[in-house]
Amino acid sequence: MAEKQRILGALGESQLVVPALINRALAANDRAKYYFSLLQLAAAHAAQPTEGRPDLRRERIAAGDADAALDALIAAARRIDAGRIALPGAAVLFARARTALEEMIAPLRAAADAGAEEFEARYRALCAEPWCDAEDCVSDAAVARATSASREAADSLHLLVMDLHKALNRLQAAFASETIEGARAYSLGPDDRPLVAAFARGVRRTSPLRFDHPGLETTATRSGARLVLQNDIGTTDAHVLVVHVEGLAATLTYTDVHLPKLVFFLGMLARWPIAWNDTRSKSDAAFEDGIYHVAVGTYAAPDRATLEQYLEFLGSRLVFLIDWNRARKRLRLLLRKKDALALLKWAAEEDVGHMAFLKAGGEQLVFEALASLGKTPAGFGARLDDVLGGKAAFTYLKFVFRAATEALREGRPEALLADEIRAELLGSLLSVRHTVLDYASEQVGLAIEIASAVRDALIGGGASPETAAQRAKEWERRADELVNLARELGRRSANIAELARLVERGDDTVDALEDAAFHLSLLAPGSVGQPAQGPLAALAELALHAAQEYLKAVEGARDLGRGAPRAEVQDFLQSVHRIVELEHKGDEAERAVHSALARDGAEARSVFVVAEVARGLEIATDCLMHSALGLRDHMLGSVMAQ
Repeated sequence: MAEKQRILGALGESQLVVPALINRALAANDRAKYYFSLLQLAAAHAAQPTEGRPDLRRERIAAGDADAALDALIAAARRIDAGRIALPGAAVLFARARTALEEMIAPLRAAADAGAEEFEARYRALCAEPWCDAEDCVSDAAVARATSASREAADSLHLLVMDLHKALNRLQAAFASETIEGARAYSLGPDDRPLVAAFARGVRRTSPLRFDHPGLETTATRSGARLVLQNDIGTTDAHVLVVHVEGLAATLTYTDVHLPKLVFFLGMLARWPIAWNDTRSKSDAAFEDGIYHVAVGTYAAPDRATLEQYLEFLGSRLVFLIDWNRARKRLRLLLRKKDALALLKWAAEEDVGHMAFLKAGGEQLVFEALASLGKTPAGFGARLDDVLGGKAAFTYLKFVFRAATEALREGRPEALLADEIRAELLGSLLSVRHTVLDYASEQVGLAIEIASAVRDALIGGGASPETAAQRAKEWERRADELVNLARELGRRSANIAELARLVERGDDTVDALEDAAFHLSLLAPGSVGQPAQGPLAALAELALHAAQEYLKAVEGARDLGRGAPRAEVQDFLQSVHRIVELEHKGDEAERAVHSALARDGAEARSVFVVAEVARGLEIATDCLMHSALGLRDHMLGSVMAQ
């Protein structure tokens, strides 16, 4: 075969010889990357021999190297001194890596590619120094010269392989003889086209979600017994996907410099029973910087139809990997890490994507909407969920993602998108405010229940004082839960902290009423003298009436804002002023109780208990007045003034 390729090359038939060389070169690329992974992990094991040894058998088979002896190379590595490791088989490993590189350069040379000469010069420079000595000892510098992926450092075999791979992709596209659903293909077998079409159809379906970002070019060819599908995904050096299909088995190899994105990719494919290798072993901190991670997984399809479905789904997921890490970082300025990942997962599952969000401005789109509404995070470094709360922020950003995608796909003006996002944010802020008002409404509803129970016990109706006291204690516990919920929202959002404090203040009302119910249960039946009975019942009625008016004020506050109808504003303010009047009457009623007790001459125990009941009821009306005035100030100052 090699002799035939040389003859064809000598005859100038590059159109015949180059495609075959490209196929060999792409296979060599897989082997070279496997060799680099093997060398990296061997060096890591030599540094920390107590750590578990990863098994690269699956990667070796996927790369097309049949030498099972390589599987023992990692375990045999050991540290000699501070600068060298003993690596039995190192000479063979480096020789195979060099062979792979030469095979990758060959088609570029045969096609007279403009970059071939530079690649050969880099290769000669990297191989000018020996890679290991006669005893298979390798220096740390040699390991770095072979495997480093950092372009800030010196050149390496790894960087050369990545650059060669991109050049081969371009060359492969140029020599493609047909296009299938947008994929460039050549040298296909009779049964390959439906599989290529399925994969390319998936890529094409979601490809518009990348907008004008480059990438997602698919090439396909047959190499021996395997159909080879390749997609460049984006423009990152170590970010490609290769699928080898042989029979009903599809083995994909995915490389990425970002381990979280690799994990995300595996998650997108979770519905398919894919046998994955141990990708976790490649995230060792010993080689985190500048090193790519590899995942190899094999899906064994039950039939051709299911295989095509898998390939189509796989192709449709690739767009969600482009700029994924940038989107994750931008979202971390708005959400917690867990929620940011969950949002990206949702965007992929819903075929919404994240690229439109990035193109529309990313987090600045949200911050500008906040600024336009006069809302700012609670403090330096605060996120959107500090303003809205976690659940509301997540829901709002789902809207932003979808709205940005629809706007860009439909060509809507940027100003219109900004207005839509600002309007939705206003609705989200109102939703958070309404949530706190829900807490306040439920809280005052509990106060009404306790006040009613105390009033009914005093006038001889309803439950007994003991039962009323027991229920009041249960209602008070629920009121405490509401305070904690409101306090959490207030802590997260400076914009509703004032409103949340009103719920905290409202807890004093419930506590005072529960205290009144408790003391009432201590009285023996009929021990409240007739002179004190009437004023005490009247005081309980005032407390109940004040709580009912406060509930009206809270419910009326829901729809108040700038431009609210005058009648609604007036109803709200009247409720507040009636509470103030009821508080004054409560003071008078408490004094009437005290006067009656002084004239009645009851025993000391009854006097004390009745006075405590009266005190609790009066404190409740006083707390309701302060809550009502605070709600009024908040609505007139912080809400309606904006």
